[in-house]
Amino acid sequence: MTRPFEGIRVLDMTHVLAGPFAAYQLGVLGADVLKIEHPTDPDQVRIQGPDKALNHRRMGTMFLAQASNKRSLTLNLKHEAARDIVRKLVADADVFIENYRPGAFEALGLGYDELSKINPRLIYCSVSAFGQEGPRGWQTGYDNILQASSGLMDMTGTPETSPMKIGSPAVDYATGAMTAFALASALFQRERTGKGQRIDLSMLDASLILLGSHITAYEVAGAEPKPVGNDYPFATLGCYRAKDGYVMIGGANLRQQKRLWAALGHPEMAKENNDQRLDDRQREKALLEEIFLTRTAQEWEDFLEEKHIPAARVRTMAEALADPQMETRSVLHELPSCAGIDKPFRVPMSPFRFAHGGPSIETAPPRMGEHSDDVLAALGYDADAIAALRESGVVGPRPE
Repeated sequence: MTRPFEGIRVLDMTHVLAGPFAAYQLGVLGADVLKIEHPTDPDQVRIQGPDKALNHRRMGTMFLAQASNKRSLTLNLKHEAARDIVRKLVADADVFIENYRPGAFEALGLGYDELSKINPRLIYCSVSAFGQEGPRGWQTGYDNILQASSGLMDMTGTPETSPMKIGSPAVDYATGAMTAFALASALFQRERTGKGQRIDLSMLDASLILLGSHITAYEVAGAEPKPVGNDYPFATLGCYRAKDGYVMIGGANLRQQKRLWAALGHPEMAKENNDQRLDDRQREKALLEEIFLTRTAQEWEDFLEEKHIPAARVRTMAEALADPQMETRSVLHELPSCAGIDKPFRVPMSPFRFAHGGPSIETAPPRMGEHSDDVLAALGYDADAIAALRESGVVGPRPE
């Protein structure tokens, strides 16, 4: 069974995390993704990560996380010859995705209006911080900037520690996932209409989608979210200290809170409605704090899950990755090696599985310009022409 995007050609003109992650998600589902970078100014995540040697090889861990199943071409778009190469690639491409400053590609003659004339079926996607238009459209930003701008930081942490950013670049990855969904939707639409599409997706918009329930609560009830740390409105939903760590419990609905109190030997604390739970929150919380100190976090997880009450010991990332459950899933893929890494290592692949024709990784993350010669030869450039492009700085040198 073929994968969903086999035969789809993607020109990945993105950098950092959000855009590359979107292209990566198409790549693990079969798309031919060609990553295009400046010869001397690589995607900054190639030189970022805890391993300095890899950074110096332009194979940093932040790059490795989302670059499998991609080919690499280096082009200096300041040269007209490089822009001509892009136009030739666009003629047979299905998707063009970029995440530079709004207007940058239009200034190069590579905007949607110009490229759609070459290929009317092209899906042209621009990912930006605040959108292609509006009073803030010209501004740039990263995950942390959007966490600050969207209100996400203001509601994160405790009253004493807020504002606080989320530990992972959640806005970047949410933007990437939403971009992949937008691209898949546009490709599906094209199958019905035969027409290409222009996608304008902003990290701010993606951030607000993450805040959906909070936004509606504010719009309807005027309830602006406040930083409450690990607390929830209901005491039976939250994080409690155990003998040796912390356990998060999920007695969220009325049935679960009734089971929780019965399991803990206090059926008299169960409530008949949520108003009663809110009114008695402080008394419930005090009792739960006392009870959860009597066992270890793992003991509580095992005990409560057996009673069909959601619970989880708070784990480190290393513990989470070592969880036996991971062996039953396919979210991580093990690469046998990679340029600069002479040992197997795992990278995130996809959060879902198909019964057939699902996500898979065939090739390791590429070195800069690893496929430049092959790509140019396929466009009709002979060896002398490719050498001339390198001499003039249009294309970068062959990787070591």
